[in-house]
Amino acid sequence: MRKVNLRDIEERERQSPKGKFGRVSKNISIALGREPESLDMSKRHPFDLALVRIPKGKSLCPYHAHAAESELYLVVSGRGNVRDKGGITEVGPGDAFFFQPGEAHQITNTGGEDFVYYVIADNPRSGGTTGDSCYYPERGKWAVVKEGSDELIVRGSETDYFDGEE
Repeated sequence: MRKVNLRDIEERERQSPKGKFGRVSKNISIALGREPESLDMSKRHPFDLALVRIPKGKSLCPYHAHAAESELYLVVSGRGNVRDKGGITEVGPGDAFFFQPGEAHQITNTGGEDFVYYVIADNPRSGGTTGDSCYYPERGKWAVVKEGSDELIVRGSETDYFDGEE
């Protein structure tokens, strides 16, 4: 058995250039030995667990959908809005919600304190070539993994499947 205390896990902060999007996260799975680049599922783990904190007034990231990742959220503290194709739902401590692949969503802190939750993902994007890609429907962009956990953001136009192939 591997054991870790949340106080001992390093926080990783990420913020957009103009500050609209931001988060501080602790990747619990990595701290427990998950090797994101491994193709061995016993080293990769079947899911990823993170503790995420969204500062007041910020959104986690733009409205997006995962191609191959399911996400289960468990709210610890604070208040937030969850946007999906059905509209906006307010969530708070004790609430849980779930998104399957292809279901676009966005999480925003709407309260007066940090919005804190756990997220469990079954096919995390940080998993190299076996990981997920993300689609941003409002902007027509994709985030795809190129090597390791590096990602490439692309925007393109629709084309024929065989375009440039023959």
